Amino acid sequence: MTDSPGARPLRTRAGTPVRATRWVRRGALTVALSFGATSAVVGLPMSSVALKASATALAACASNLAEKLQAHGSARQLVTVESSSTSSTSAEVVLWQRRGACFARVGGPWPAMVGQNGLSPHHVEGDGTTPMGTFGFGPVMYGANADPGVAYAYHRLVCGDWWDEEPDSPGYNLFVHVSCGQRPPFATGSEALWTELPSYDEFAVIAYNLHPVVPGRGSGIFLHLSTGLPTVGCVALSAAALLFTLRWLRPADRPQIAIGTTASFGRKGA
Repeated sequence: MTDSPGARPLRTRAGTPVRATRWVRRGALTVALSFGATSAVVGLPMSSVALKASATALAACASNLAEKLQAHGSARQLVTVESSSTSSTSAEVVLWQRRGACFARVGGPWPAMVGQNGLSPHHVEGDGTTPMGTFGFGPVMYGANADPGVAYAYHRLVCGDWWDEEPDSPGYNLFVHVSCGQRPPFATGSEALWTELPSYDEFAVIAYNLHPVVPGRGSGIFLHLSTGLPTVGCVALSAAALLFTLRWLRPADRPQIAIGTTASFGRKGA
């Protein structure tokens, strides 16, 4: 770092000259460190102090669970669902929002219920587990109640709204509407969504086995209201936590949900 002789005085936006008391050269740039009563930093590249501050910030990011997962790609919102083990039927949910370079916690931790047979990285239809992995959310939220004010498209459930859970059906793992009172063409083991209350007062679709849909790999994995009991594969939250989450999720932020155990998340205490 060397002084640069003969540097011309800076001018303010109004055109008033200001006298620089010290100029330094860093690389190809000449910057003013002070202007008497006015201080300024003229920018590029960063000083060693700024680089050290940046490294400190990144180190703080690295200790954050959302950053540690490294599986969320371009997502700016992340929901983590962490169970103590694959046999546990309960979990902890935390919401994370990217702010600048780092994710910050914006909701939770909240208790949640998961599958009655725990979690599995190899979930299949009817096994009673919640699938492990990182997934997006479906483009539509649903519920028996009116739209609670979500950023997603919202469909209020009516008689005849089903989720097709028949592996051999062409509509497997999709929302299907049939005329009210009509027997659906797929197996009756599928869910009559409008009758599953209060669980489906409002819910989001976890985009498991959707791109592409693989017959038998599992269907109807939702984020919905908890009844206090384990689910058959969904993630369930209290009413307050669920509504906060559904309203917070923004399609433009490409949200994802990461479901796993303390061990699979690489956390101490596994």
